[in-house]
Amino acid sequence: MSEDEWLQAEFDRVARAVAFDENADAVLILPEAEEAGREVAALVGVEGGLREAARACWEDLCILQRNRAGDHVLTGGAVAFPTDWRLVDKIGLKLTAVHAPIHGYAEQLAAGVDHFFRTLAPGPIYGRSNWFVVASDVWRYMPVDDPADRFAHVDAANVGSTLFLRSERQTLRRLPQTDAVLFTIGIAVKPLGALSSGAVRKIANDIASTATGEHERRAAPFYAGALAGYARRRAEEPTKCC
Repeated sequence: MSEDEWLQAEFDRVARAVAFDENADAVLILPEAEEAGREVAALVGVEGGLREAARACWEDLCILQRNRAGDHVLTGGAVAFPTDWRLVDKIGLKLTAVHAPIHGYAEQLAAGVDHFFRTLAPGPIYGRSNWFVVASDVWRYMPVDDPADRFAHVDAANVGSTLFLRSERQTLRRLPQTDAVLFTIGIAVKPLGALSSGAVRKIANDIASTATGEHERRAAPFYAGALAGYARRRAEEPTKCC
């Protein structure tokens, strides 16, 4: 992607400030990441380090640096809007350990991701997207309740207003001065009722085909049936014209 596409131009600065003010562990920086944090701040256009940079953009910011063995380690993070993970549990870990909860990551994805990080050069900015179906539109999605209780109110009739698509717009770039990798995560949340019937159908199909293990990690067994019923109903609705 281009430099102009890298970060979201307009965003809710109050929501960012509140998240950081109310959560002291939303920013963690190991000593070796301080210089990279200052480079990130300059890239975003503010003075200071990672703390200041994260308040000046919508995206959460994570710094990864090579250790002596050449493995990339999470050495700094400013994460206001996590999706069911805690920065304190990930800081100081290598990539595979950071992604440990993802079923199949170590066996199927780790080698490719490690290669991408090792060969990533300064200059290009790469982007990808990730998404989840959740039962809340809060920016900090950190559920502690039982999934059975969390989705108990969801049925095929109300999915449009009770389930939300939580999207992560992710980017990766190598910082030219410190050689660190900057990983950004921009959150967007919409109720499923605000999406097209085609988008809802695709989401329902993808959830239904998610592999065992990851299916459970995403709490899909507690809403997949209702979502499938909602998708079928949306598909049967007459197309509105004009």
